[in-house]
Amino acid sequence: MMRFLFGIVLALMVAVPPLFDIALACTMLAASQPPVLAFAAGVLAWPRIVRRIRRWAA
Repeated sequence: MMRFLFGIVLALMVAVPPLFDIALACTMLAASQPPVLAFAAGVLAWPRIVRRIRRWAA
């Protein structure tokens, strides 16, 4: 699913060049904010953390 969504976003950015500039600006803005980076890291790491804790409890 994520590959499919990534492909769609990539195709849109190639087909409509201004979207690439907007996406790049948003990415750079988000990457310069430490709370945003911490939130993104938590969202990405959450499934792995949950699996590890479930293994401890099992």
